[in-house]
Amino acid sequence: MDFSNENQSRRSIIKSLFAGLLTGVAGMFGVAQAAPSDKKDRSIKRMPASGAGGQEVPLFSGSVTHDGLVYIAGKGYHEEGDITKHTTEVLNSLEEELEKAGSSMDRVLKVNVYLADLDDYDEMNDAYRGRFGDNPPVRTTVATYGGVPGDSLVEIDCIAALNE
Repeated sequence: MDFSNENQSRRSIIKSLFAGLLTGVAGMFGVAQAAPSDKKDRSIKRMPASGAGGQEVPLFSGSVTHDGLVYIAGKGYHEEGDITKHTTEVLNSLEEELEKAGSSMDRVLKVNVYLADLDDYDEMNDAYRGRFGDNPPVRTTVATYGGVPGDSLVEIDCIAALNE
């Protein structure tokens, strides 16, 4: 029985598999290198939270921009008023932060609404409706156990695309 032909055949198969694997790996890297370079600003920019100027070490940023998006921290309203007043003031504050960061209400992609009391849902919706244009963003609304920090009746945060 001639084992040399059988061993050569195995080596040939192994070499072919190894060469194919290397070619595939090289192709992946070649494609990655050949892709057009993305000139987007990928830096991360943080804006201080409103009223955080006196804090030695702030707890959070008011907004963060990165890779064409702006993330706005939750906004609440900490004065007297009903849910309509609170929602209106929070949305005004959100709009101000968006504009300061280089975006706008019609560029918002995702909104999170936190209610101190789920019974305020319908009235919050009345104040909310139309504030983001004809095509509103996706939204999650939850009632928080124990209330919203700072005695606000509502807190809202969002993610938006930066203006082009």
